[in-house]
Amino acid sequence: MSQFDNDIEPNIIDDKMVQEAIEELCPEDLKLAKGEAINFKDVTELQLSFRNLSFNNIEVIEGLDTLVRLQDLSLSNNRISKLEHMDTLQELQIFSIGKNNLTTLEDVVYLRRFQSLRMLNLTGNPLCEDERYTLFVVAHLPALVYLDFKLVNDSTREAALLKYQHLTELLELEEAEALAQLKEEQAKQKELEHHTAAFVEHLNGSFLFEDLYADDPEAAKLAYLPGVGDLLQTYREEFVLVCENLFNYGLQEHEKREAEVSSFCESLHEALMANQRENRKIILDFESRNSRRLDEIHNASSYDIAESKRAESKEDILQLSEALMTLEMLITDQLEELIKDFKRNIADIASTFSENVKGLMTQCRALENRHHERLQEICITTLEKSVKNELEEDLPDDVRTLLVDKTTIVKALNTSHGIRLLKINKRESDILCSTYRWQASVTEKAFQNEIDRNRECIKKILQYIDTLQEELENITIMEPMQ
Repeated sequence: MSQFDNDIEPNIIDDKMVQEAIEELCPEDLKLAKGEAINFKDVTELQLSFRNLSFNNIEVIEGLDTLVRLQDLSLSNNRISKLEHMDTLQELQIFSIGKNNLTTLEDVVYLRRFQSLRMLNLTGNPLCEDERYTLFVVAHLPALVYLDFKLVNDSTREAALLKYQHLTELLELEEAEALAQLKEEQAKQKELEHHTAAFVEHLNGSFLFEDLYADDPEAAKLAYLPGVGDLLQTYREEFVLVCENLFNYGLQEHEKREAEVSSFCESLHEALMANQRENRKIILDFESRNSRRLDEIHNASSYDIAESKRAESKEDILQLSEALMTLEMLITDQLEELIKDFKRNIADIASTFSENVKGLMTQCRALENRHHERLQEICITTLEKSVKNELEEDLPDDVRTLLVDKTTIVKALNTSHGIRLLKINKRESDILCSTYRWQASVTEKAFQNEIDRNRECIKKILQYIDTLQEELENITIMEPMQ
């Protein structure tokens, strides 16, 4: 690399650089690129190489995460020393990174994640001078068809496999394990998202119960008292059972909500399709008449006849406008009733769900209150035995500090009890708030979508009518034959 290149300040890949590269690569799309924001997800080819001097000083591969459909990437003639930060480019087929600072042959293993990679150019990098270069790359990238602009022949592929089979088999095993783990994590994430959509995440088990006792050292100390262990186990089993009932009920109600939304969308679609068929029939009938009448105006034998036909066309366009607007008014009224029914149904579903959630969470609070009362009885009984030196159990010192007097232990119990009730109340509030937000969101979206649809439809009708009127005004009349 020249002294001139070394003197240039390092650059970074950002949205501005990517946009400039796209504009340079596709000048015919320049007007669109400058007039509108480019959707990087649709970009399939990108060159950040010597074609533009501003791209000659990149040191780190970054800023490409949004280019998920990229198939052809050129980063040649830069200062890159490591292959990294390209994980989202899963459709990559052609990758040129020649004349950079790649020195470690093992870095090529990073490219194994690109299953569609068929052409790779690494020429001009220090790693190419390694005598293992060709066979190492071909062995670790078995799907390559071209390496450094040369076809990878069968003999090279066989030699590469023979030499590095022990390494590639180990890699394949590690990749299979990693893939299995990834799929498992994705399945868990998908399941969690489903539970969250049902507003009952982390209620399928002891999650909430364990959270009640998180960061509560006093409760942990009290567990040493005689009888508390059995009491806590009973409380846990009963509490978790209520949580699981709530969880299963939440999933069932989620299906009901989804079914209601789906039914509404289907009814909406059917009504709009019927409306569009009526619109299409009216327009086709009009255009058939209009085409004939325009020909008649164009070929009229006199100006008076032409003007008479033109007047008929104007009247027909006016009637068309009224017919289309009438249909739009009818569908607007129909959809308004559908949306009102939908809003009522959604309100009923949300209300029923909320009331039942409150009932189940009331059960949780009742269990907590009962547990608190029994725990307090055990603690006071233990305190009395301790005072009389009748306590048979050998308790840890930090537990004995709670058995100083009744006021101390009751205060500790009430503090823990209050914290647990607050956590139960918060979980209830979270579910109810999520339900309300969902109810408001789906109904508001339905109303807003209809407003937007109606405005767009009226706009299209007016534009269509304007086009017809302009066409009518601009039609030429042929000179009558002498």
